[in-house]
Order: sequence, then structure tokens, then C-alpha cells
Amino acid sequence: MNEAINYLLNRNSMKMVTSPAPSDKDLALILQAAMSAPDHGALRPWRFKIIRGEAIKKFADFSIGLRQASTEPFNPDKEAATRLWLAEVPLIIAVACHIDYSNTKISESERMLATGAAVTNILNAAHMLGYGAFWSTGIATYIDEFQTGLGFDALDYRFMGFLAIGTPKMPIPQKERLSYEFFTEEWTGPISEKN
Repeated sequence: MNEAINYLLNRNSMKMVTSPAPSDKDLALILQAAMSAPDHGALRPWRFKIIRGEAIKKFADFSIGLRQASTEPFNPDKEAATRLWLAEVPLIIAVACHIDYSNTKISESERMLATGAAVTNILNAAHMLGYGAFWSTGIATYIDEFQTGLGFDALDYRFMGFLAIGTPKMPIPQKERLSYEFFTEEWTGPISEKN
């Protein structure tokens, strides 16, 4: 089987990662892979913030602080587990979709899809280079102050969570994947209400 196809068929998310993070060379390759995402109008709506080193603890304190001040705070065990997890993560990439209001032809939903495709390319590239990666929309992702604090003004961006990338702490578990046949059918012509 083609090696690239094999990587895609066997990709799995890996939340539990540790140092080392991708080298600068590998990170450049991972981010450049995002630039190959399908993108109607070549708007390149994806925006990324690289968070590493001492900024990881600031990210943890900021996101968890907002969560604990919200109407749905973590219980003590969940807060402690989240802090332990983030303390091990060597690289975070925050993700947002830029909304260019001057372009009325291409909808916001298409820009969000393009950004999601860019993130998928990042996840696949990280996997192909031997790293573990996990796309999170947890902690404070849906709290406006979090998005603003990361430098994504809510008027101009849609925050889409963050990626945790590093060296897998254990072999990446393989999941059983259903056949595409359960989700695919062949269309042969217009369907009327009479059918």
C-alpha cells in the first residue's frame, strides 16, 4: 500500500504528549502543510498562534482561570488533571478563522471549512513526522475573553480551539474504523417526493 495513504488510514489523535516538541524545521513543514488546504478564493483565512516554552504555563493559567470563573467551572479533579496535561505539552497552536467582511462572495462557513482543512493538514503532517497531535475545543475555547486574550478579536476572527503537539507518551492507540460504505451512497438522478 502507498505509504502516504497508509498514514492517512491509520492516523489517530494523541492527547498525551510530552517533550520534545517538533524541531523548528519540522514545525515549518507542519505549518506549510496547512497552506495546501482547499481554499475557495485563495483567502487563506486560517490564523495560528504558536505557544511554547514559558508561555505554556501562562496559557494554562489564563484558560483555566477563565473556566473556573465561568458558570461551568471544572471540579477540582478535572482542574488538576488539565493542569498536569498542559504541563507536559511542549507545543500549542491556537487556531482561528479570519473573517474578511470586505469579501461578500465567499461565505463564513466556507472560510471555516478551509480553516478546518488546514488544521487537518497540520494533524496529518505531524502524524507523518512521528509526532502526536490533538485538536482541543475544551477548557475556555468558547469564552470570549480567551479568544481576545490570545490576540483574536471576536469581531474579526472565529476561534476554533487549539492543537497540542509533541512526542507521544505511549504508542498511539489504534481505533477500529467503520467502512466508508456506511456513509456513502451512489446518486443516479434527482429525487422527487413521489419516490
